[in-house]
Amino acid sequence: MKCINILKLIKTNKIDKYKKHLYIKGWIKNKRNTKIGIIFLDINDGSSINNLQVIINPKKIKNFKKNIIKITSGCSISLKGVIKNSPKSNKKEIHAVNIKILGYIENPETYPISPKYHSLEYLRKISHLRPRTKIINTISKIRNTLIFSLHNFFQKRNFIWIPTPIITSLDTEGSSKLFKIKEKNFFKKKAFLTVSGQLNLETYACSLSKVYNFGPIFRAERSITNKHLAEFWMLETEIAFANLKQIITISKNMLYFCFKQILKKNYEEIIFLSEYHKNKNILNNLEKIINKKITEINYNEIIKIIKKKENFFSSKIKWGSNIFPEHEKFLTEKYFKTPIIIKNFPQKIKAFYMKKNIDNTVSSMDIIFPFVGEIIGGGEREENIKKLIKNIKIKKLNEKKYWWYKDLRKYGTVKHSGFGMGFERLLMYITNMKNIRDLIPFPRYINYLKF
Repeated sequence: MKCINILKLIKTNKIDKYKKHLYIKGWIKNKRNTKIGIIFLDINDGSSINNLQVIINPKKIKNFKKNIIKITSGCSISLKGVIKNSPKSNKKEIHAVNIKILGYIENPETYPISPKYHSLEYLRKISHLRPRTKIINTISKIRNTLIFSLHNFFQKRNFIWIPTPIITSLDTEGSSKLFKIKEKNFFKKKAFLTVSGQLNLETYACSLSKVYNFGPIFRAERSITNKHLAEFWMLETEIAFANLKQIITISKNMLYFCFKQILKKNYEEIIFLSEYHKNKNILNNLEKIINKKITEINYNEIIKIIKKKENFFSSKIKWGSNIFPEHEKFLTEKYFKTPIIIKNFPQKIKAFYMKKNIDNTVSSMDIIFPFVGEIIGGGEREENIKKLIKNIKIKKLNEKKYWWYKDLRKYGTVKHSGFGMGFERLLMYITNMKNIRDLIPFPRYINYLKF
């Protein structure tokens, strides 16, 4: 008999077409015994964040005494039964006629995922089992939609996906903390785990025009904040013949597209998160982006706004300084009350490859989101080889290591621009999760490497 997934059963409006016995498989999330002997099971097969209720009448199950009384939370089962509408809630439920236990819980008292509430901190310690909870199930489904929405967005616009190296000999940013590969004799030179695929991606942009990558990157920052991981995922895109204005448009359209897909495919998950966090604004936050409410403003103007309120901040700021998290929080949550795009940062706080404007700024942009901070950073790349070499020297980098990167400026140079987006940080905003460690299946951060 063909197995039917639970999502299909929950959503069906035509239970009459299921006149015969149904066959389903899944894991028991909860078991409730009644005084009259009827047993209620909540079963889930991963297709839906919602469980399906199973009703067991001991008189109608042949193997009740032998097997059914052994069922506990976490068991995997297969069952045959009849679908009906519950007389109390009108929700779908299965009246079982046969049940087979596929996998027992050897010691139910030690099973780490009980039906009760578990804190996210606790669940991180059992990352191999936490997908069995409703909250991680929810995040996984939204993460999946977001990944495929990003690919879909770029594929529809004829971008070419390029897998850039994970092992590198260069620090893209020029000032990042890199993980060293200790197998010294293998490459006959120092090797690291990449902090970005941007420089490699540029080589293909200067031939294929529109390219992107999406994969893991690694940073050895000794940070323990709720927004930092040692291993996380980054989407990067590089576009030939494009300027700052064009990549800002692309990045905004990408966000609009992805958020629409989330609401279309994961509406139930978003509603669950609203209830989980007791925050009704989660849906509104997504709709704000869809309605194109993102503020664009120059760095110079941002400094003026902050300085007018500087008595309210613990971190003082002046022109040429980085914008601190408390400033970002004020700007996005209180002043503008929208995500913001800050443009044209001072050259000294940006990477060597950024194209200089006529003043001491570079043609750059950061997209800052409420509650999260920077999610996207990018700008125009310096295509003039003399200016690029000058920038490399100003940043005190080893020019010889960038020989191949300079070749792009020697042979058919072209104006080009791009940006990178922290995937898990975007997911933080969508889900309203407070810690980035709960948004990646197996988190890696300082002093923590398990599974």
